[in-house]
Amino acid sequence: MDRSDIIYDLAEILNCDARKDEPLSRHTTFKIGGAADTYIKVDSASKLSTILRECRESDVDFMIIGNGSNILASDDGYRGVVIRLDGEFRRMALVDEDTIFCGAGATLASLCKYALGCGLSGLEFAWGIPGTVGGAVFMNAGAYGGEMKDVVYCVNHLTPDGESGRIEKDDLQFGYRTSVYRQNRAIITGVTLKLKRDNPDDIRARMDDYLNRRSSKQPLEYPSAGSVFKRPEGAFAGALIQQCGLKGHSHGGAQVSEKHAGFIINKSGATANDVKSLIREVQTKVYDETGYTLECELIIL
Repeated sequence: MDRSDIIYDLAEILNCDARKDEPLSRHTTFKIGGAADTYIKVDSASKLSTILRECRESDVDFMIIGNGSNILASDDGYRGVVIRLDGEFRRMALVDEDTIFCGAGATLASLCKYALGCGLSGLEFAWGIPGTVGGAVFMNAGAYGGEMKDVVYCVNHLTPDGESGRIEKDDLQFGYRTSVYRQNRAIITGVTLKLKRDNPDDIRARMDDYLNRRSSKQPLEYPSAGSVFKRPEGAFAGALIQQCGLKGHSHGGAQVSEKHAGFIINKSGATANDVKSLIREVQTKVYDETGYTLECELIIL
């Protein structure tokens, strides 16, 4: 028996949605990726804790996936267990007049709508970012001058051993596209956010403005993983790539977007190897011609 089959059987006993040999292309916004040995939707913290403990005891690799919006999955798939947070991990609640608790599996879009309905401002920058709340905290997602660090009050998690914990704002080590969760391997399960009261019409106007900007500048009509490269100090990745004449440059089915050079799109049946090759070509040319080193923002499995 494959070791991941042990986790699959456990997930079935726990009444989780469990699938064998599940294509990751179905679960990433790039629409790329081979099969994971086991894919599980987990709907409660107690079930997640049980599965994590069994993964450790059985020496089975696992990874948590949100919307798959910042991931390039291998063409060879994933040898282990891919876990998606569902059920109670998607719930939201108003804690007090300016505080929301949100499960890590909820989408940023649903959280933004919930905050709007509560007349709470601070998350407008996140409207249109296609990730989950847990993923956004993990990488300190941001846009248009706002970041998750501006609104996160504390974060609940489970350790890889299945033990619960919590980290307060001052210890989250937020930085540019990073947080303490990039190092500690804990799984974010819930987030408490502090926002500000505001007129819902004004909140909606800002959300609409940011979404219109995204739609006009970003290649939302093609599968992608968002911005591929981090912003280098003193420059912008997209501008450097365009300066080097790489807008529209392709490798296989992957292409540097003609609409926004900071994006690589799945133009036509791209593979992960197509994307990785194109990333290397872009990094090499930009470094040779400008001296800037472009560091990947997306996570490559």
